[in-house]
Amino acid sequence: MLRWFLGLALLLQAPAAFAADLPPPVTDSMFEPANEAEARLGWQLFWDPILSGNRNISCATCHHPNFATGDGVSLALGEGGIGLGPDRRVDPDNPPEQRIPRNAPALFNLGAAEFTVLFHDGRIEVDETRPSGLRTPLENEMSTGFANILSAQTMFPVLSQDEMAGHYSENEVSLAVRMGRITGAGGAWDRISQRVAAIDAYRAQFETVYPEIGAGRPIAFTDISNAIAAFIAFEWRSDDSLFDAVLRGEATLEGPAARGLELFYGETGCAACHAGPFLTDHGFHAMGQPQIGPGKAERFETHARDVGRMRVTNDPADAYRFRTPSLRNVALTAPYGHAGAFAKLDAFMRHHADPAAGLATYDAGQAVLAALEGADDLTVLNDANERMAIADAIEIDPVPLTDHDVAALVAFLKTLTDEAAAKGRFGIPDTVPSGLQVER
Repeated sequence: MLRWFLGLALLLQAPAAFAADLPPPVTDSMFEPANEAEARLGWQLFWDPILSGNRNISCATCHHPNFATGDGVSLALGEGGIGLGPDRRVDPDNPPEQRIPRNAPALFNLGAAEFTVLFHDGRIEVDETRPSGLRTPLENEMSTGFANILSAQTMFPVLSQDEMAGHYSENEVSLAVRMGRITGAGGAWDRISQRVAAIDAYRAQFETVYPEIGAGRPIAFTDISNAIAAFIAFEWRSDDSLFDAVLRGEATLEGPAARGLELFYGETGCAACHAGPFLTDHGFHAMGQPQIGPGKAERFETHARDVGRMRVTNDPADAYRFRTPSLRNVALTAPYGHAGAFAKLDAFMRHHADPAAGLATYDAGQAVLAALEGADDLTVLNDANERMAIADAIEIDPVPLTDHDVAALVAFLKTLTDEAAAKGRFGIPDTVPSGLQVER
């Protein structure tokens, strides 16, 4: 209670332009209670390449604490890549077919109850009218048993040939995906589950953590994903930054950071979309982000555009809208944008303030991309009509920012950094039960 009164006193001292918009502090009530044994099981699975078709890629490959739960590049090389982060390169013996089309999002605070829609386009969403409680591209074939939306998001990478499944002819998981067999006996998820269940150390932990498995039920993919979700929620809860101390009434900001706070919650209007304790409205907005890379297209399509939310809703009004990301630890999570078009936070902010002008003058040298023979990463940007379509969808007016304003906003955003959360609580394991290599 004392913290609440101290926080209120600070708010009353703040400029009226933004005082009413400062969010409440993060509290335990915003999260489900942690089960550390379940999280520790998920920790091992998250780092274990056993979940990938060719046993060579783990969840951590693209969501590594060395890169603030991302991978440090604009668009990753998944299957067919070797190495970690910006040092990842093409495997000459098994090159990727294309880059992964979108930037790897950070994983901070995804265990909070208010996160009910995930991915850049929101293609999975809590929907209590569905038998599974979720709306996903699998529609009515979606399995029940996922504990929450964070658990369900693990189903996508393991089914993607570019991310974890591997190319269709390479292994039994990718072959099952190719045949459209995802759920049920012999499906892709079942094959992954059988791999895990065959490892004694995993089976023993599952039997301990989940009593029904201990009573004889086979390990299902939903059990694997539930454990991974428990780990992500535990490992990367982030609420111990300087900004959090301000919200709790334990600190104040000074200098450029204080000015940045005023701008963020005042005249720039940043907080209209980056709202609440996690600095996101969970909505979708067309902000004129440059489109680089292969775009988001079906295998039978030949374009390189990414229309974002429209791919989910089929509503032209949603063209080029992407989900508002949380800004927690944003100073650490470069590159920025759904395609990772900006390596620097100040450059991204300048573009964000005047997207049309930024799009017209965008320099692709700002992206962080590994060499990939045959990749035409600028197909959309080199097409005047495609570029115009992105610009026409922009839904905000330009906001004039001076260099001092940008510096102040960056200083404020750095106060959102929680170093302990970025590192993680369990950290990087020395080994995993499969015996496969841990990427460090």
